[in-house]
Amino acid sequence: MKKIAKLLLFAACCVSLASCEDYLDTSSPSNMGDDFVTSSPSEALKIMSKAYAVYRQGGAMFSLYDWNDPMRSDVEYYCEGPGPNNKYARMAVSEASVNDLRGGFDGSYSVISYAAKFAGVLAGKAEYQADLAAGRTSAWTQLYGEAVALRALTYFNATLHFGDIPYGYENSAITAYELSSRYAICDALIEELQRVEPLMYRLGEGGITGERISRTFVAALIGKIALHAAGWQTIRTDMEGLYGDVQFETKATDATHKCAYVRRTDYRDYLTIAETWFAKAMGEAAGSAKLVTVDERADVQNPFQRHFQYSLDLEVSPETLFEIGCPQGAGPDGMAANGEYLYAFGRGSSGGGSNGAPTKVFAATRMTPAFYFGGYANDDPRRDVSGVVTGLDGKGHEKLIPFKLTSKADGGGVCLNKWSYCYMSEPFTAKQRCAGVNYPVMRMAEVYLMLAEAKAALGKDGEALSLVNDIRRRAFGDQNHDLKGLTGDAVKAAVVDEARLELFGESRITWFLIRGGLLSEAAVDAQNEIRTICADLRTKGYHAFANGNRFPAYVWTKQVTGPYMGYDCKDADDAVNYPAWRGVYDYTKTGYKVDGKNHNTAIKGLFKSLTEAEIASAEADGYVKTAYGIVYAENEATYVKNQMGGITSATEVPRYFFPIPFETLSQSKGAVTNGYGLPQE
Repeated sequence: MKKIAKLLLFAACCVSLASCEDYLDTSSPSNMGDDFVTSSPSEALKIMSKAYAVYRQGGAMFSLYDWNDPMRSDVEYYCEGPGPNNKYARMAVSEASVNDLRGGFDGSYSVISYAAKFAGVLAGKAEYQADLAAGRTSAWTQLYGEAVALRALTYFNATLHFGDIPYGYENSAITAYELSSRYAICDALIEELQRVEPLMYRLGEGGITGERISRTFVAALIGKIALHAAGWQTIRTDMEGLYGDVQFETKATDATHKCAYVRRTDYRDYLTIAETWFAKAMGEAAGSAKLVTVDERADVQNPFQRHFQYSLDLEVSPETLFEIGCPQGAGPDGMAANGEYLYAFGRGSSGGGSNGAPTKVFAATRMTPAFYFGGYANDDPRRDVSGVVTGLDGKGHEKLIPFKLTSKADGGGVCLNKWSYCYMSEPFTAKQRCAGVNYPVMRMAEVYLMLAEAKAALGKDGEALSLVNDIRRRAFGDQNHDLKGLTGDAVKAAVVDEARLELFGESRITWFLIRGGLLSEAAVDAQNEIRTICADLRTKGYHAFANGNRFPAYVWTKQVTGPYMGYDCKDADDAVNYPAWRGVYDYTKTGYKVDGKNHNTAIKGLFKSLTEAEIASAEADGYVKTAYGIVYAENEATYVKNQMGGITSATEVPRYFFPIPFETLSQSKGAVTNGYGLPQE
């Protein structure tokens, strides 16, 4: 259980492997102490653990990627009104400032520098060289592979979010640097990862769990990098020769911002690489990793939720390929990890920053009503695990979340529900951002869907559908919901649809849309659907979806005796437990004094229109008419803007990159500039 996480905050930082604070501060670290910190695998692991912590704290989760990706698709949005926190998620790049992502950019290069230095030290060790020459996997070759792979992962993420970037300058004196093509970077990373993959342990071997980079994850990462290299993406057209001899087919061009939405013409070669390595990650290199298809719990049968329950129990799921450990609470030095899961990404709670029931959950990521009410089949067990209409007041009570635009449970609409304090085996109440839930990087279901995407693009329709159906069978528990008879573009669309249903709120859907050439079209379709829904709410009092559900202007609610939590519930007339996977934990068990008795929220009229007789009966029973969808309609313009409102045409080039910060631009002697209309100063 989270053995590595315990090392993350107090691994030694004063040795020669200390990372650079800024990207441009790249003078070579001193060699003093290298022999000591790599005197044994256990000592070296402390340094690798520190590298993971640097990635978590500054290079990825807190200040960069996952603050935007889970809110940038046609089914996800940010809870508050337009502002600086969501300008990139809503594609409002015209509002960008050059240093918006300086912390994340510099943090990424700190990780890169740290990991590269560590790999270099390990490569010089006699023990590593002996194991390498003998062709045997050992603790030393594993650690070397981890360092190389963390460097590759960080570079890859930087290309996704900044485009073409400086590459390969770490830990050396720099007098000049320039941009490298993302395609050349991907080629180099694939080659490096292919070199180290055989040197590493599979998950479950050598004591390696999903909290460390393994051969299993490296195989999948190779596939993911190749898949992105093969996909549609926005490139610059203002720098002749940047992409070398790579040839492109073009979907759209933007003369004003000097960019184009393209796919390389040899994309099938990269799809074949992706197909090969995803299959390896699922087969030969899988080790103990697998899709969770069995739920051993006596009172619950939901294998999809079981994967997330592992993280809520502070355990590593068998489905996890890699996740960054987050210690719970403060470390020995008094410092705490910035744990965005259960804070930015979780079920909203209006509690304070500490000693709440539960503590404050900002809950940045929300699910569109169109997707919650109309996107899922009503018997899909993933819907209520993924999205929830009620939050918590921080004082031990459940509450309906309204659609006014604000955070926590005070507004914002349907919350991400995969991570919820109430379903922790021991809910943490001491302080926000300190719950200890790990930062997920990749799980096996995503690998299934990415492999399906590659196969669909290669015209292997049957194989792609088989993978999609594997995911659906895990969700539904049978073959009755299998997709059949689809071909061509319909298969490609089915893969993206399944990614929405499976991966909501996990920072992945936006990339399926971008790679598939669908982002702008999806954005405009979602915006138009909001307008239609809001018009119906104002004129009819509801909007009806094809699955039979209605999104109502008003619902009827009352607080009822509790506290208790709901699990799977198929009785749509159960006002307290349906929708499922909500309710509230009994926080008196944590020592919190909860006021009153009526802690749970009962809801009537959520998915259907009540008759006059049903309304009269509900009101006689103490239910109160509560504004719901009508508030969404009142805020139509803002919800449209939040739904990637920076995209206004289905045929425009999506500009989804962040600006490279000013210091890097200014010290490059003009060789590094921002493209896509992003600011230069």
